[in-house]
Amino acid sequence: MAAIRSSLFAFLLLVACGPESPKAVPAQESPTAAACSQRDFEGSTFTVCRYDRRRDEIVLILDGPRGPLRSFDAFESRLGSRAGRLRFAMNAGMYGEDGRPIGLYVEDGRERRAINRQRGPGNFHLLPNGVLTIAADGRTAVLPSGRYASSSRPRWATQSGPMLVIDGRLHPAIQDNGPSLHIRNGVGVDSADTAWFVISEDAVSFGRMARFFRDVLHCPDALYLDGSVSSLWDRPGGRRDPRTDLGPLIAVFERERRE
Repeated sequence: MAAIRSSLFAFLLLVACGPESPKAVPAQESPTAAACSQRDFEGSTFTVCRYDRRRDEIVLILDGPRGPLRSFDAFESRLGSRAGRLRFAMNAGMYGEDGRPIGLYVEDGRERRAINRQRGPGNFHLLPNGVLTIAADGRTAVLPSGRYASSSRPRWATQSGPMLVIDGRLHPAIQDNGPSLHIRNGVGVDSADTAWFVISEDAVSFGRMARFFRDVLHCPDALYLDGSVSSLWDRPGGRRDPRTDLGPLIAVFERERRE
């Protein structure tokens, strides 16, 4: 899927698992609360990271000063003192060889790429694909691309595919446990206040990941973000995956405390 692999807020300057071993980042550097934990399901292990809009801020990130960031190291260079509030970051949607999204991408209210409803090969076009949207007040939704309306004016949005769970049912084209096995990541929403970002720790099928969202996290809607390149930066947990060929990133920060 090489061809389809698959700003921050203004105060962040609008910047935008493969074979390598994760890069260690000392957990004691920051008192930021842990957001991620591991859960076992059907013989596989998944790392689950929670976004809660009542406590967190969420942003989509693509570019640095020279184009797409492509890595967590490049992203870190844009954070400055705000790195201490980062809870986690993850790759967030499919993209082309240049690192730019192939589907809908909305960054801080600006639509940088329109919704893509074309038919074609690969996971992105295994219809229905879907969209993750975040409103100005932080409310989240995952919905099939056919239900997305630009008039909803999300502050942040990214498109990927396929949908894994739709209205509590698995995507109709997904096998129970098909032969395609990869490290995968995705996102599910169980309410407008909470989104669950998941990455598998071993190669899994679409079916197993979809059931994890439905049966363990109780998400009626979940979206596949990508596979093979799937990466996580869990700063409080001391994990930072080292890939340098990523596309859009999503980052969750602990909300800044007001004195």
